[in-house]
Amino acid sequence: MISINTNFFKTAIIVLLFFCGKTIAQDNIQSQKSIAGNLKWSERMALSIIKRHPEAWKIDDHEAPKWDYKIGMILTAYQKLYEKTNNQKYYDYVKGYADTFIDETGNIKKFDPKNHSLDNINAGKILFDLYNKTKEEKYLTALKALRNNFDDYPRTPSGGFWHKKIYPNQMWLDGLYMGEPFYARYTAEYEKGEKLNDVAHQFELLHQHTFDIKTDLYFHAWDESKQMAWANKETGTAPHIWLRALGWYGMALVDALDYFPKDHPKRNELIKYLNELAIAVSKYQDKTGLWYQIPNLQNKKGNYLESSGSSMLVYFLAKGVHKGYLPVKFEKVADKGFEGLIKNLIKVDKDGEVHITQVCASAGLGGNPYRDGSFEYYMNEKIVTDNSHGLGAFLLAAIELDK
Repeated sequence: MISINTNFFKTAIIVLLFFCGKTIAQDNIQSQKSIAGNLKWSERMALSIIKRHPEAWKIDDHEAPKWDYKIGMILTAYQKLYEKTNNQKYYDYVKGYADTFIDETGNIKKFDPKNHSLDNINAGKILFDLYNKTKEEKYLTALKALRNNFDDYPRTPSGGFWHKKIYPNQMWLDGLYMGEPFYARYTAEYEKGEKLNDVAHQFELLHQHTFDIKTDLYFHAWDESKQMAWANKETGTAPHIWLRALGWYGMALVDALDYFPKDHPKRNELIKYLNELAIAVSKYQDKTGLWYQIPNLQNKKGNYLESSGSSMLVYFLAKGVHKGYLPVKFEKVADKGFEGLIKNLIKVDKDGEVHITQVCASAGLGGNPYRDGSFEYYMNEKIVTDNSHGLGAFLLAAIELDK
């Protein structure tokens, strides 16, 4: 009897120790997954994204890999972060995405050059640094394929790239970010800058045709044919100014300028556009430091402070100052904007995981179901958390401000 009880207690102790050990091990694993609060916001967000989506193509909960302009924006930020930190995890995250799509021959899976869309160009920005670091020919081949897409790309009568093949004669501010920094970098690094005038022309057209003299801001898009139902019949412009479109425009300008030599005749013109935008958006900054979804209608019922566009403005203002394009006073505007994001729209879980809230999920014009560009349309688009538009823009802003 005694031996049975002894054995029973021995067994009980062993089982108890086993479960205690397992719990301690699980706690250790959990603590390793926690994201340290003393890191900069850029790394906290970058690590949070990787934690939620160990493979970059799964961002936004994609069920299958997609050559995606939004993920491309996020990964350009990871490349910047890798340059700052030399953390291999960030580099591997970018390369893993590229290698999901680009085979050994340089073919980009799910990219059809005949399906002209500026959105398809943006993810290609990550290939420049990948090729420079690895010298793997497949990346250069893929870069050339994307560059060649501009050669037969459909244009408006005045020479502007259509936003997409399915949107004839339309230029959207969004498209400037998708296409022009890539186009500018490629022609600067591989063609001695011979197409920089063409790059500048895209900005000139939208500056000329979407600028609103009443607000000093820019309408979301322009239909040169003036045939779309959303287009103003006299000017061809969209009905409203949209915050994220202003963000795309500002980021496109400040990124494309990286590749214009100081003696290029169009450089000062683009810097002038950047200064005009900086002055204008500063006037519409809310007391929180953020900007509204429709920035010039702050008091209209239903309008809200939107995180992706606010982050984009912070990024272009900060980079514009750091590059010497903008006066230093705009650094304060950028800092105020970033603090507004942290105080109002960034949420942190108990394990340190960072989330960005109040992101407009998506917005556009035309299509099916039809998007009419009305105020009600922009207000009724879904407002979500951790959408890639917001993640990428926040990362860029945080990295540029070194916060």
